[in-house]
Amino acid sequence: MPFNVVLFQPEIPPNTGNIIRLCANTGARLHLIRPLGFWLDAKAVRRAGLDYRELAEVREHASLEACFESLGQPRWFAFSTRGTRRHDEVEYADGDTLVFGPETRGLPEDVLELCPPERRLRIPMLEGARSLNLSNAVAVAVYEAWRKRGWGTGDGG
Repeated sequence: MPFNVVLFQPEIPPNTGNIIRLCANTGARLHLIRPLGFWLDAKAVRRAGLDYRELAEVREHASLEACFESLGQPRWFAFSTRGTRRHDEVEYADGDTLVFGPETRGLPEDVLELCPPERRLRIPMLEGARSLNLSNAVAVAVYEAWRKRGWGTGDGG
């Protein structure tokens, strides 16, 4: 791996805590784009992330552009219910960056428009369903990307 997970202006502390834990267990690096809807040291983040904060690489950035610049302009994928391609139809590469929007509104249209249409991804859901919980969506995406890359050495098998 490692993949980069980007949370664009996350709002709900327990989701970010769960994603910190996910990143610690998969080797993904977590990038948070300000403003955050909480303090990173909030009790709810700590509780959900347990002691994984020290095991995960977490960085904050002032903007998405600053994040991409720090990553060397990576290939990135925007995850959205408005995505044009299923998340499992992609051949992921080491260093790919998976971008997710805030819980209550998803990625803003201007951010989605920055991403090439073939990299605007959606996770399949039943007709009429609104969206997955953010931490669940990140887990589905990271594990699918990891699976496509051959899992690595820590797959337990």
